[in-house]
Amino acid sequence: MAAITTQFSGEILVAGFTDSKILDTQRIEQVGKELLDAVSTAANQKMLLNFKGVSFMSSAMITKLVTLNKTCKAKGVTLKFCEVSSNVMEVFKITKLNKLFDIQAGEEKALASFDKKGWLG
Repeated sequence: MAAITTQFSGEILVAGFTDSKILDTQRIEQVGKELLDAVSTAANQKMLLNFKGVSFMSSAMITKLVTLNKTCKAKGVTLKFCEVSSNVMEVFKITKLNKLFDIQAGEEKALASFDKKGWLG
């Protein structure tokens, strides 16, 4: 069984998780591999990772997300997260990863945020 789901919303690759708790080492390896494989399918250099339904994840999963972020940066893919539960957000805040990751509230807002330009854009 796949660990993630992927679909396109317009030109943005939206990936989601099939598990509500990502704790098992083997499953984390599978999730990590599938996420990294998905980066190459983000044809328009935009990827959104939707955490809807994910209530818990282990620290090993956090490592996979950091690796995903680095891989996206190296390949020029813009990565954003959305619908992060309060439990998972707490872990991001404790590890200060909420500063590293671009975390949006809902999927609709996150999708729209890809079109917004920065200060100089």
